[in-house]
Amino acid sequence: MSDEDQPLALVVVGHATTEGRIRSIMKHQGWRTEICGDGDKAVDEYVRLQPDLVLLALDLPSMDGHIAALEMRETDYSARIAIISSRSGASKARDAAYSAGAVGVLVTPLTQSVFDEQWDAMLGEIPPAPGLADLDKLYPEVEDEEPVLPMPPLMPPMPESVEIPSEDTPETDPEPEDQPKKKRKWLRRILLLLVVSGAGAAGAHYAGFIDLTEYLTLLEEYLP
Repeated sequence: MSDEDQPLALVVVGHATTEGRIRSIMKHQGWRTEICGDGDKAVDEYVRLQPDLVLLALDLPSMDGHIAALEMRETDYSARIAIISSRSGASKARDAAYSAGAVGVLVTPLTQSVFDEQWDAMLGEIPPAPGLADLDKLYPEVEDEEPVLPMPPLMPPMPESVEIPSEDTPETDPEPEDQPKKKRKWLRRILLLLVVSGAGAAGAHYAGFIDLTEYLTLLEEYLP
């Protein structure tokens, strides 16, 4: 019989000495073996390899062996699984075996006689797996949390609006600079009046025809 025709056992115990011992015993039984040391990866390996038997410990990295067994049974209800346990953990292993519908519990140290005692049961009828009903409670799926969106950056302050004059906007006349300019115009008028009137204006003032007092007051404001 070629190696490919031999039945396949997936060994998931995470202990090099125990793995080597199982490999030797299974070879003696005419089986080939594949080794996997991770509980979560073992489920994927089961789907990929479709082994005839899984020898599975409970204390595994990444995923507990009990849950890994249930996931294998959920993937393939006909999965044939035997639990590997230390003597101190035998009670827990029997509970897990019942929950996952395992075909047997093998207690270390593993020997050929241990396998011989349970060999027929291991290849016999596969029990139901009542623990599948509680799989979600044992290993609930973690819902993805809604991503927290970053706060948008603050908008820069808007520049103050600047009114751009259009071509249709009429130009406004500039504001007058100041009042003294108007006074200077009056000053020029007074000076012109004095030049033109000459002595006659002075005579008229004294005669009472015109009053130059107002003009003289304005002249005093602007003349040094």
